[in-house]
Amino acid sequence: MIGLDEAGRGPWAGPVVAAAVWLNPDTLPSPLRDGLDDSKKLSAKARENLFEALLALSPEQAAIGRGEAAVEEIDALNILQASLLAMQRAAAALSIAAEAALVDGRQIPSLPCPARPVVKGDSRSLSIAAASIVAKVSRDRAMALLAAQHPGYGWERNQGYGTVEHRAGLDRLGVTAAHRRSFRPIRDALASKP
Repeated sequence: MIGLDEAGRGPWAGPVVAAAVWLNPDTLPSPLRDGLDDSKKLSAKARENLFEALLALSPEQAAIGRGEAAVEEIDALNILQASLLAMQRAAAALSIAAEAALVDGRQIPSLPCPARPVVKGDSRSLSIAAASIVAKVSRDRAMALLAAQHPGYGWERNQGYGTVEHRAGLDRLGVTAAHRRSFRPIRDALASKP
């Protein structure tokens, strides 16, 4: 049984990133088991520590797959379909064949195994909680790299969300290739430029 979750549905910029995680409950270290939770409930430092601990697990303890959908795919498909595509890619990236999947939320991607949606799954399933952490930290790191390429929007702090700092950057610097043009604030910013 694997857990699937994504990060980055709401931001105005950057990819949506998903993770698929299988955990062996019999060999999972208890500090890791006790620390796993919904990534949104954890501090950035706790997420980073758990992320590194998950990646350090042996193949007998865990399997982790990551996938993403680029800005162009988000704009072409819509954010929901792009999120499901990122989850499909994450599951396909696993080193094991999943027999079943638990997916955070109400929608499930097309997978080669039975899948069940679990509302608030990142608080109810260890594998979904682990997937939420892997997806969130992976996306935060990707946004820090994009921030270095596109300074002035604060993506290293706001991860592309519609903060005051991000809006000020849009007003001052305009729209970048990393912005989601299908999102209304970005469409409005493009329409307001002469």
